[in-house]
Amino acid sequence: MSYISKPKIQHPNARRNKLGLTSRDYEGAVSTLCAGCGHDSVTAAIVQSVYELNIEPHMLAKMSGIGCSSKTPAYFASQSHGFNSVHGRMPSVTTGANAANRTLTYIGVSGDGDSLSIGAGQFVHAIRRNLNMCYIIENNGVYGLTKGQFSASADIGSKPKKGLPNQQEPIDPVSMALSLGATYIARSFSGDKEQLVPLIQGALMHKGFALVDVISPCVTFNDHEGSTKSYAHTRKHYHNVVNADFIAPAEEIKTAYDEGSAMSVELHGGSKIVLRKVDKDYDPSSRASSFKYLRDRFNAGEIITGLLYIDEARNEMHDLMGNVDMPLSQLPLETLNPGNKELKKILSGYR
Repeated sequence: MSYISKPKIQHPNARRNKLGLTSRDYEGAVSTLCAGCGHDSVTAAIVQSVYELNIEPHMLAKMSGIGCSSKTPAYFASQSHGFNSVHGRMPSVTTGANAANRTLTYIGVSGDGDSLSIGAGQFVHAIRRNLNMCYIIENNGVYGLTKGQFSASADIGSKPKKGLPNQQEPIDPVSMALSLGATYIARSFSGDKEQLVPLIQGALMHKGFALVDVISPCVTFNDHEGSTKSYAHTRKHYHNVVNADFIAPAEEIKTAYDEGSAMSVELHGGSKIVLRKVDKDYDPSSRASSFKYLRDRFNAGEIITGLLYIDEARNEMHDLMGNVDMPLSQLPLETLNPGNKELKKILSGYR
């Protein structure tokens, strides 16, 4: 992982956000990923997303596990908090950090190996708890750090650069998240920044677990003819079911769209997602219909992208647990200590 910082040279007329920061202020170290890697495009989308959302860098916590994807947090928001966990353990580390300080904005970057193989159990429980975080999977279907073996998301029949085609059923993180009760689910392509940026922004503003599965081709081991995670295959087969535009809460949304052509979803905090429906019968608020549509289109060989499901009614982890608004890490000792009398009452219940 690179820790070489980029030169702090900015154009004097560079556009600044409401905090007075430029997009350069949200960049990180120089990337050591392969030239053309889709993960670097995801990094650029994250930089643009947090810059436009006016998130203070010190109020952002970026988390990761192990893999090419988990190097990504080193490449954006160098002035923010960060934690690089062991393989597959990013969700539990994020759960602990979030439990201690709910005021930070949490963004986890993982991969199909980190989340769907060794970390599958952790991924499941982050969804079950409705952990308030943006969870990005950079999905390329291979283990890029260990020379390109198939990952759990590789499709049946997908060909490696060397060896036999994959014959095992893939794990689809989107279908998995739908069945487990995730409250914000989206999929995009690293080569489609126009779609990816608003999806990440919506995920960051959503109160609860927000998954953004990004097809992000590995140019070294999985970008050849016969691969279903290559640039060529994704561009040919991906189907945009819903376009999502992030609209700042201070702006009017009705004048930008014809009546009846959009569905507005208000997020916590007043921010909004505006959905332009490509398929008139698709309803991103219905878990059952979303799951059926995804399976039907998967069987047809299509990669469905866009905002696929959203549920604003379910409480996130802190609300489910009845926690106080003040971060637990900031509570004074006299508040946390119930005293000997109360402790004796609690202990008597276990005798």
